[in-house]
This record gives sequence, C-alpha cells and structure tokens, in this order.
Amino acid sequence: MGTSVRLSAQEERLVARVAKRRGETKSDVIRSAIVSLAKEDHPHPVRPTPYDAMKHLIGCVSGGPPDLSTRTGERFREALLRRRSS
Repeated sequence: MGTSVRLSAQEERLVARVAKRRGETKSDVIRSAIVSLAKEDHPHPVRPTPYDAMKHLIGCVSGGPPDLSTRTGERFREALLRRRSS
C-alpha cells in the first residue's frame, strides 16, 4: 500500500545520504526509522525461551544415577503403574 510523505529538501538529502551509506533504498530507510520510533514508544520485552530461562541449571547437578537419561519411558511407565496401585 502506498503512502506519500512530504520532505523538505534537507530531509530528502538526509534520507538519500543514509540510504546510500547503508546500501538500502530510501523507502527502506524510512520504514526502519518508523519501526525504531514505534519500538521507542512501546518497547516490548523479549520473552525468554524456556531454554533461556533454565540454561543456568543445565549441567549443574552432580551425582545421581549415571544412566539417568536412559530408559526414561520405561521408568515413567513403572512410576505410573506404582501410582495407580497405591
């Protein structure tokens, strides 16, 4: 969708100079500026992924059975069966 923007000669030269320096079109520069302004007005915090939230815990445990990550499906089934019979 097209939108027209009126710029002064000085603003036009500024946009052209920035576009040339960045290797972008003038439209790209203007779009980037609008996005930057919108982020300034309403910054949205980036939500950490579950990995980001727990990465400090990964690999920090010592001890425990050496085969903890093997046969997990079997162990889970056994735990469910024990729970059902309790």
